[in-house]
Amino acid sequence: MGLLTPLAVKIGSRPWMPKLLPQITWTDTHLQKVTGGRLSLLDIAGLPSLMLTVKGRKTGVPRSTPLLCVPWQGGWLIAGSHFGAPKPPVWTFNLRAADTVEVRYRRRVQTCGWRELTDAEKDAAWAHMVTVWPNYRKYTEWTDRVIPVFLLTPA
Repeated sequence: MGLLTPLAVKIGSRPWMPKLLPQITWTDTHLQKVTGGRLSLLDIAGLPSLMLTVKGRKTGVPRSTPLLCVPWQGGWLIAGSHFGAPKPPVWTFNLRAADTVEVRYRRRVQTCGWRELTDAEKDAAWAHMVTVWPNYRKYTEWTDRVIPVFLLTPA
């Protein structure tokens, strides 16, 4: 965690955040491109992040999305929270259609397998995730959908 983490948590807890997600994602993606993956908005906020690249389920075109992640059991947890928006993020559909994904974490690119967590395993992972990003709790209040949790593990 960094000095700006409390500010990031405060901003991330605002109910208008889902509306800004496209702009945030665009800005973060371009910031990472310009810096060669050395810097992301989440890095500035003092939060762990990764760049998830997965082929589009319809087009087969690789799509990259910067995501908050939580290191866990030699891999990374990611949540399809979409800041508590009513619809899930598109990357969740693409992930579910893919066998493997590419993850860039701390400038290292790895092919990873993935699995969606359920039941007690998801509950344990979720409890750990909210210690890193407490707003996940709010996001469950803002949406009627179940927020999926995925574990990405290096292949």
